Amino acid sequence: MATNQNKRGGSSEQHAENGRKGGEAKAESNQGGNQGGNGARGFAAMDPEEQRRIASEGGKASHESGRGHEFTSEEAREAGRKGGEARAENNGGEGGNMRGGTSEQHAEAGRKGGEASRGGNR
Repeated sequence: MATNQNKRGGSSEQHAENGRKGGEAKAESNQGGNQGGNGARGFAAMDPEEQRRIASEGGKASHESGRGHEFTSEEAREAGRKGGEARAENNGGEGGNMRGGTSEQHAEAGRKGGEASRGGNR
């Protein structure tokens, strides 16, 4: 006479019932959402400060291993130019921007920011 037992003990019906109970408990615990209700998981669910700390560690490790890249001012300028071109294309070919102000005002703001970050030294 064959029994309906498996290696862990109990019948397959008992295991099926336990599986159903586990699924119900999991569904109940996910309804309230322990992640602020936004559905984010993993890195996205972390506190922004914790994300920054982890990302910083990655950047440091990258540079220590010699794989990190420091942009030269020429490379940064080229990247900015390409970004500006792409932005203009996305705005129907106009040089407009989403934040308002003229390109001269933006250039002046950029110069002031650059001077502040370098302490006014060129």
